[in-house]
Amino acid sequence: MSAGIRAIVDINQMAANFKSSIVLRINDTKFIDVKSILGLSITLYQTDAYRLEIHGPDEAEAAAAMTEVFNKHHLQVEVNR
Repeated sequence: MSAGIRAIVDINQMAANFKSSIVLRINDTKFIDVKSILGLSITLYQTDAYRLEIHGPDEAEAAAAMTEVFNKHHLQVEVNR
């Protein structure tokens, strides 16, 4: 499995563990639900930096886990809660 596909699967699977809404914001024009593997596969690697917006009952845990999985794949991410 290629590194890009592995990153998409890891990010998607990690997001699925949380009840919170986790949205990837790209260039202030695109909003992608990170729990959607199709959305991720279309948009990931279109930019060098990503912004996640996380809202919900487990947002602190989700923010920490999502930051870790993005860093694992050498993807720069900023998390807003």
